[in-house]
Amino acid sequence: MIDAHQLPLVNAMLNATAATLVATGYVSIRRRWVAVHRACMVGALIVSTLFLASYTTYHWSAGSVPFTAQGWPRWVYYAILVTHIPLAAAIVPMALITAARAVRGRFAAHVRLARWTVPVWLYVSATGVLVYMMLYQWFPSSQLK
Repeated sequence: MIDAHQLPLVNAMLNATAATLVATGYVSIRRRWVAVHRACMVGALIVSTLFLASYTTYHWSAGSVPFTAQGWPRWVYYAILVTHIPLAAAIVPMALITAARAVRGRFAAHVRLARWTVPVWLYVSATGVLVYMMLYQWFPSSQLK
C-alpha cells in the first residue's frame, strides 16, 4: 500500500506521464498517425484522472504543505502557482469537451478547442512537476516534518 506521503512523488510522475502522452499525441496527429494519437490522448485522460484521484487523496489526508523558502525561490514558486492553479481547474472541462468532440466525430470543433487544450494541458502538467520539485526536492525545508 502506498503511504500518503509518497503521493506527491506519484502525482509528479503522473503529471510527467500525462505531459509525455499529450506531446506524443500532438506529434502523432501532426504526422497523421490517428491511431497513435487516439491511444496517447486516451492514455493522457486516464493518467490525468489517476492524478486527480491521487492529488485529492493526498490533500484530504495530509492537508497543505507550505512553501517556506525565502528570496527568489519564493517569487518563482508563487509565480508558477498563480498561473498553475486556475489553468489546472480550466483544463478538466477543456480536456473532456475536446475528447467528447472527437468521440462524436465533430473533428473541426475538436481541432479548434484542441489548439487551446494541448498547450494548457502541457503547461499544467509541466508546472505540476515543477511545483513538486520546488516543494519536495529543491527546497525540502518547505516540507512539514
